[in-house]
Amino acid sequence: MKLSARLLAAASFAALAFAAGATMAEEKIIIGTEGAYPPFNNLEADGTLTGFDIDIAKALCDEMKVTCEFVTQDWDGIIPALQAKKFDAIVASMSITPERKEKVSFSKKYYNTPPAIAVPKDSPLTEATEAALQGKTLGAQSSTTHANYAEAHMKGAELKLYPTADEYKLDISNGRIDAVIDDVVVLSQWVKSDAGSCCKILGTLPVDPAINGEGAGIAVRKGEEALADRFTQAIAAIRANGKYQEINKKYFDFDVYGQ
Repeated sequence: MKLSARLLAAASFAALAFAAGATMAEEKIIIGTEGAYPPFNNLEADGTLTGFDIDIAKALCDEMKVTCEFVTQDWDGIIPALQAKKFDAIVASMSITPERKEKVSFSKKYYNTPPAIAVPKDSPLTEATEAALQGKTLGAQSSTTHANYAEAHMKGAELKLYPTADEYKLDISNGRIDAVIDDVVVLSQWVKSDAGSCCKILGTLPVDPAINGEGAGIAVRKGEEALADRFTQAIAAIRANGKYQEINKKYFDFDVYGQ
């Protein structure tokens, strides 16, 4: 009788251990990204997601020992979609700003780069200043820190907003606008490509902390700060073990983590 009880207890313990292990192994985090912001995130023709954001997210998931799945979401609706629980976190080059902190919680930054202005190669503009852009049409992606920056610091320009970066790139390529504002890395990579051969970087802009924030972080729902903290710890870990640098070198010839 005692032997049977011991066998039963052992079997129960094994079952509980197996269930606990299975639960840990099956933890899944769904990540939302835009898929239209190369070289940080881009949805390729074959349906795969590529870019720095995607590789960093995969490395963070490996570090956290969780399974991650990706879904794409238009930028304008990405925070509402997070709040509606369509995914658990946003990894999409989202700047950590005071305005966004009112809606979501963030990890610490995983990169930080300044804004810049690009113009056609034959543009008469010689400097990226408010005075130089007076009366010019300036393109920007809507609902971004870059659009907010233009509204605050380029008041003399006519600001034209676009749902995606691809659309403002098309307009400046076809001569419909005079300049565009975006992240310096995004614009630099674009002007080096065949698609961006029309244009050049006019210059970078001084960062406005109130608008540009603290760098790009990983957003989660309010009240889920524990998940944001896990991402923060994983960012520190991949910075320490060299994985971050490995990914960085794949895309850039400088440390995109910034100051």
